[in-house]
Amino acid sequence: MIDLSGRVALITGSSRGIGRACALRMAEAGADVIINYVVSKPAAMEVAEQIKALGRNVAVVRADVAEREDIEAMIEFVRLEFGALDILVSNAATGGFRPLLATTDAHFEAAMNHNVRPLLHLVQAALPLLEGRERRAKVVAISSHGANMALPMYGTIGTSKAALESLVRHLALELGGRAINFNVVRAGLVETDSTRLLPNSAALFAGRIARSMTGERMLTAEDVADVVLYLVSPLSDLVQGETITVDGGSGIHL
Repeated sequence: MIDLSGRVALITGSSRGIGRACALRMAEAGADVIINYVVSKPAAMEVAEQIKALGRNVAVVRADVAEREDIEAMIEFVRLEFGALDILVSNAATGGFRPLLATTDAHFEAAMNHNVRPLLHLVQAALPLLEGRERRAKVVAISSHGANMALPMYGTIGTSKAALESLVRHLALELGGRAINFNVVRAGLVETDSTRLLPNSAALFAGRIARSMTGERMLTAEDVADVVLYLVSPLSDLVQGETITVDGGSGIHL
């Protein structure tokens, strides 16, 4: 059993979807948790109540991770209220499904500013809390199949996810020797508020059954959170700079 007792975890975009599942998994394993949201305060408070019911310390922080000032204020809150940070999960992301030829500078910048740059700013701000821990600190970024395959209307998001995975590898190179692990979880198609907005989403979800190599069991946010839980635990201390795919095998065949 994974035991995160005494550990403090911050998960961005954790009021819903995969972020919410990660927050609950870590709380179940014993960690204290900081919930981050931008617009979904009722959902964030609901997650916090569930974590509180598990007997863990929990805080809810509104911060737009596309804004450096918000990130710095959130990390300062963690320092003042918790005094430590052992686990950082960069999950918050934005969508915007359109052809590349219809992508403006503003669209491209928004994808990079929401999906890539926050991880760099989070690590820069949180480094004094992450390094020098008794046990290795863990940083995990959530990616998607757009990082390594072309998907309709997904060009800007896929480009940002590929950049995110590269950023993680370079952070591992520069900071891995300071007792911090940096890794990526590349999630397959999970039904969330965001993925329901995908063009032709009904057909994509229906097609999961044919593509899955794990029978009729479909990938859930909790399945992704289980892999994140492994990566933030001591079991993964020698996993560094890697991207782990969890998709039921759907991404390895046509």
